[in-house]
Amino acid sequence: MKKIIILNKKEGETPLEALSNFRSKHKKYKDTKMTYAGRLDPMASGLILILAGEEIKNKEKYLNLDKEYSFEILFGFATDTYDILGKVLKQKNTNKTKRDLEKEIKKNLKFFLGESIQKYPLYSSKTVSGKPLFVYARAGQKVDIPEKKIIIKTLKLERVRELDSKKLFKNIETRIKKVNGDFRQKEILKSWEKVLSPISVSKEKFMVASLKVKCSSGTYVRSIANSLGNTMKIPALAFSIKRTRVGKYSSISNHT
Repeated sequence: MKKIIILNKKEGETPLEALSNFRSKHKKYKDTKMTYAGRLDPMASGLILILAGEEIKNKEKYLNLDKEYSFEILFGFATDTYDILGKVLKQKNTNKTKRDLEKEIKKNLKFFLGESIQKYPLYSSKTVSGKPLFVYARAGQKVDIPEKKIIIKTLKLERVRELDSKKLFKNIETRIKKVNGDFRQKEILKSWEKVLSPISVSKEKFMVASLKVKCSSGTYVRSIANSLGNTMKIPALAFSIKRTRVGKYSSISNHT
């Protein structure tokens, strides 16, 4: 029986669902105490470390490991969650060529490198006075949002591609429907349908940039996407996020 299990969480799953699905497929862990060392948002996929048995006592050590992600940024939209599983707050297309957008992204990435202070997203599980921030957000209550020191070691642009409004909405709709539980899915899909209806954005194309990042524990990739958009004065959000490494552990690691 392994003490450390690498689990590739699927998009749409919560970490708890991913752990439960693992248990159901591996009966020998049925009565074993298990936990996950670090969360991933429902729309994020990739590597989660599962600790079993006595290894649970070392959870803090694993939580503090550096992370690596491959992620995409959709330009032209901003949401209240900084990813596609949120209500659209702003819409403004870039009106730039792919080459011009690539140049502007590269020019601004340097501002994110090194040590900085990052505010937790309002829609996150960070607790304030015993309640997760998303509870305050959904209730419309004011709350002082805590901050965390983070370090971004590398942040690189891979490529930029285009999506038309019809394909973009279908992509978002299909992926949001993977999510179980109450994450405001119906309201969110309505807000996307409104801004991506053929009347609103007839035959428009939207830019999606692919990036890779190496960062310290506790870094919110969707906040990087939102902040880059703010820096470039273009609404932006995390279109997809995949965690590829936690410390020395990757999806191809072998260990017990």
